[in-house]
Amino acid sequence: MSKVSIYLNFQGNTEEAFNFYKSVFNTEFSMPMTKMKDAPPQPGGPALSEKDLNSVMHVSLPILGGTEIMGTDALESMGHKVIVGNNTTINLDCDTNEEAHRLFNALSEGGSDIAPLSDQFWGLWGCCLDRFGVRWMFNVMKK
Repeated sequence: MSKVSIYLNFQGNTEEAFNFYKSVFNTEFSMPMTKMKDAPPQPGGPALSEKDLNSVMHVSLPILGGTEIMGTDALESMGHKVIVGNNTTINLDCDTNEEAHRLFNALSEGGSDIAPLSDQFWGLWGCCLDRFGVRWMFNVMKK
């Protein structure tokens, strides 16, 4: 079933932040925290330092009313710099690739900062900044 969540980017302190949020909301992670070193190597991908390998790739935490926050460490070694404006993204988990493509095409029209929809090891993924300055992420998990 499609769902909406909030995706948060941090500059190296995702684990600390999410352990804090876990204590505030008194909930448990909805899946184990994944580190960069846990991901399968990607062909042509950059070599990561030991520090980057121990950074958080993904974490999910239910908060209130069925809403979930997710997060990652943005890697400075890959040119990522977290600032107000790129630290929060609305994540759309779509049921089908067709739904993701339709929404991505509509929301990215006239926008910028576009990472086109592409196949990743977990499924289809893409991201854009719409013409109003709102960041959107799209995911379709492999079945």
